[in-house]
Amino acid sequence: MLTLPERVLLVSLIKNSEKEKIKSRLEELESLAKTAGCEVVGKIYQIRESPDPKFYIGKGKVEEIKNFIEENSIDAIIFDKPLQGKYHRNLEEELGVKIIDRTELIMDIFAQHARTAEAKIQVELAQLKYRLTQLKGKGKELSRLGGGIGTRGPGEKKLEVDRRRILERIRHLNKELQRIEKMRRERVKRRKDFIQISLVGYTNAGKSSLMNILTNSSLKVEDALFVTLDTTTRRIKLWDNLPCLITDTVGFIEDLPPQLFASFRSTLSHIKEADILIEVVDVSEENFKEKMNVVEKTLIEMDAANIPRIYAFNKIDLVLDRNLIKSLIKNYENSFLISCKTGEGIKELKNFLLKKLYELLKFKFFSFKI
Repeated sequence: MLTLPERVLLVSLIKNSEKEKIKSRLEELESLAKTAGCEVVGKIYQIRESPDPKFYIGKGKVEEIKNFIEENSIDAIIFDKPLQGKYHRNLEEELGVKIIDRTELIMDIFAQHARTAEAKIQVELAQLKYRLTQLKGKGKELSRLGGGIGTRGPGEKKLEVDRRRILERIRHLNKELQRIEKMRRERVKRRKDFIQISLVGYTNAGKSSLMNILTNSSLKVEDALFVTLDTTTRRIKLWDNLPCLITDTVGFIEDLPPQLFASFRSTLSHIKEADILIEVVDVSEENFKEKMNVVEKTLIEMDAANIPRIYAFNKIDLVLDRNLIKSLIKNYENSFLISCKTGEGIKELKNFLLKKLYELLKFKFFSFKI
């Protein structure tokens, strides 16, 4: 039987100083919700300097949402920020529908897209760690078994699992992850004679598309968030027998749940081990500079911001104001305007990359200490 998508309402609470971010925040939340398989029926926001102590949003806004639920047959409310357990409980009791926060939504998407054993373990670890923080506040919600967003996960156990069993499961998964990481380290040792490149960038910027072009591969490409969770490494196809590997990594996002960041730390270690980073940026989006700031902040947190970087400003074919975008070339060293769809700028990027690789090869294999 065909399962209909859950009908959801998106809710954002922001401070007055953040008003200019309302549109982009709700648009990204909508993209996340659609990626999770939801039907977005409406969006509501409230400007408030501090959360309401009982409902997070004000009582008047709660009544507005209650009316919206009744008029539009809403299945769930998705909030733009992580919610404390007490807010989950109070809102579900008051509104009578499932309450999902941004953290749960992102984890749900990761759960749907995890393919390898490592990715599944990483996602489940993150979900369990998050549930530990929510146990005190989530009463009825922890016993729901109806399925849908917020309830999926690789190796998912019953939702009423208690703290002790969660901790036991976390210990077991950590041991499995350590075993996989040991095998990863062995693979890394075998790659020490190769130049290593990592593709980084905000989610859905076009990293996998560029990976396909540079390696003649056919990785899965979709106009959706977090399609790539498992790192993929290929030999770069710029010149025969060039000892160079390139890795496609999981995309970054603003407010990435810390539990996911911690669980995927070993996967993201590819970035720290790279000789060159290629940052792929979707310049067709109005807020692409804000997303670049998120990427920069994430690289700083990973202690990888000082690795030599090439900027690939992608989707230039969708940009109308070329003069605005061309100014990027002046502001960012080693930058290129490209389109993975039309091929524009790809030849120039390849030639520059080939030049940088030869420089690195000379330094890596022909330099010596006096």
